[in-house]
Amino acid sequence: MRITFIVCAALISIFTCPFGAFAQTKTGSVQTSADATARSDAAQEGKAAEWVASLNLNDAAKEARVKEVISAHLKAIRDWHNEHPFSTVPAGINPATGNKLSDLDRQVIANSAMPKSIHENLMTGLRKDLTEEQVESILDKYTVGKVAFTMAAYKAIVPNMTPEEEAVILKNLKQAREQAVDYKNMNQISAIFEIYKTKNEQYLNANGRSWRQMYKDYTDAVKAKKAAQKAAASKQAD
Repeated sequence: MRITFIVCAALISIFTCPFGAFAQTKTGSVQTSADATARSDAAQEGKAAEWVASLNLNDAAKEARVKEVISAHLKAIRDWHNEHPFSTVPAGINPATGNKLSDLDRQVIANSAMPKSIHENLMTGLRKDLTEEQVESILDKYTVGKVAFTMAAYKAIVPNMTPEEEAVILKNLKQAREQAVDYKNMNQISAIFEIYKTKNEQYLNANGRSWRQMYKDYTDAVKAKKAAQKAAASKQAD
């Protein structure tokens, strides 16, 4: 009788302990995930608050609305990205180039399938309370000022840029910026800008310019300038 009791107790221990441990592990995992989400939410809200503060709106109600619009968008981008990893897009080739799709290509494709309403909610929400100039300022925050930086580079590379050329290039860069705000990190944002930089280079080539030659001339001039500065510094040291 005692032996039977011991065996039964052992069997109960075998079958109950693992499930108890599993339950504890699952609970701990859920808690960890919830904590991570809470930290991420706080980070997105802090980023939104910082961007809104830079506008100096001096209107608490307006600031609160704009902050909510931005933080909701940042969270939506994060959630879609996390729930749709690059592996959800089949490996294949880029039909425009024939090159194998990279992991970044596949992630951009996955993120580009995000519902249009997410972008529309951002732009509509911003324009309810902000001027177009202020909206552009927020979009620049998302894309770390890539429009101005890239435009300056074009002006340095393209000699005697015409007003028409500048208008077309700037329009493409602003389109890149608005599209890029729906992507999670700088690698993806840069990939979107590359699409429109290629369009700009094709535009210049189709209108009497040679992008390859202009870029070569620019880089040669930069190298020559650095070499001259180095030689001058060396001469002074002597």
